[in-house]
Amino acid sequence: MWQYNYNLQGIYETPVVAQEQESGPNCSIVEQIIKTAQDTGRNILTESESKQILAAYGIPIVQTLVAKTEAEAVERANIIGYPVVLKLFSETITHKTDVDGVQLNLKDAEAVKWAYQNIQTSVTEKVGSEHFLGVTVQPMLSLDRGYELIIGSSVDPQFGPVLVFGTGGQLVEVFRDRAIALPPLNTTLARRMMEQTKIYQALKGVRGRKAVDVAALEKLLVKFSQLVVEEPWIKEIDINPLLASSERLIALDARIVLHDKSVALEKLPSSVIRPYPTQYVKPWQMKNGEGVTIRPIRPEDEPLIVQFHKTLSEESVYLRYFNFLKLSRRIAHERLTRICFIDYYREMALVADYKNPETGNHEILGVGRLSKSHGVNEAEFAMLVSDHYQRQGLGTELLLRLVQVGRDEKLKRIVATVLAENTPMQRVCEKVGFQLQRSAGVVDAKIDL
Repeated sequence: MWQYNYNLQGIYETPVVAQEQESGPNCSIVEQIIKTAQDTGRNILTESESKQILAAYGIPIVQTLVAKTEAEAVERANIIGYPVVLKLFSETITHKTDVDGVQLNLKDAEAVKWAYQNIQTSVTEKVGSEHFLGVTVQPMLSLDRGYELIIGSSVDPQFGPVLVFGTGGQLVEVFRDRAIALPPLNTTLARRMMEQTKIYQALKGVRGRKAVDVAALEKLLVKFSQLVVEEPWIKEIDINPLLASSERLIALDARIVLHDKSVALEKLPSSVIRPYPTQYVKPWQMKNGEGVTIRPIRPEDEPLIVQFHKTLSEESVYLRYFNFLKLSRRIAHERLTRICFIDYYREMALVADYKNPETGNHEILGVGRLSKSHGVNEAEFAMLVSDHYQRQGLGTELLLRLVQVGRDEKLKRIVATVLAENTPMQRVCEKVGFQLQRSAGVVDAKIDL
């Protein structure tokens, strides 16, 4: 019972607001790498390709140079600086240690030549020369002051992509210290995932070792989960090891396996939890010339929703909720978890996000919500706009976008109940194309899609 309650608290604990980034992941690079592999008939990406995909999502990787001859290996090692690591470069083998395809702590050119020959000989004898395409050369990073972690994902027949986190390195199958979770993650869920492992206590600092930047590790896990849900062609992916120390987090090795190209795109496994619908994030300009971003709500918005409710007059609250709800009730955490922590499969809430140019802080100016009805293929909408920003066209735009969401979700109709005295909302409905039918004290609005 305690564990069940703890898990619920984790789900509804307000996550840390993600820092704004100038740009999101470089999806074009990822798509190109995957397309190139598929066009050549490959389902296994090379280590270099796998690391490029991680880097495209902002996950730090160790410098990795490909060498296809012994002389190139020495040249790359001189560029990087000794000591270095040599690893098998192959388009068919993913577990390099199984064929003795890793040589560590090479301190000079002669050691690099020996390691290159050793890897080539070992691979040729064990699996065949066609599997050896050269080596990758990487700097040898010390593990003395850090920990080897594993972050990965594979597909479950029922739940789709499943994430794993735990103790990494060559003995990952021996220690079996790991936790699983469903993507996508936020910072709170990432921390709860880490807390389930034994290595987590060490990451906070033990026996004189400095603590790992756990907050940075949370954000790295969030980025990794974003990669998993946004790239459906990825069947398996793991970072092992991820070196975690007080100074840095860096992926030392990576492995990605793709679904076969013959699988239809609509048949690819999807996450059982619908990811954040980025397709509905778009800018818009109000009548006063100020710009806002209209986007789906997210759990991190809870503090902004609290401030939003403080801008509402009693009249606006009454027209929206059909009674006078006290502010303390409207901003209670237990209530706002139902407002901000939504299942995008079952409902959609769009907010108008305004960045105040004077303070640099974000404000929510309006909220529109579309809730699917049980048993029938329709949804009900509701809307609320801050008093200071009414009559700026914001309500009409929010409703237009909710109608488009309804069409995208292949709903049959959208309905709403509006108080008879709420004439501004009735006018908004008519602008968007709703049919209004008046009855005792209320107006029923309906639009067939």
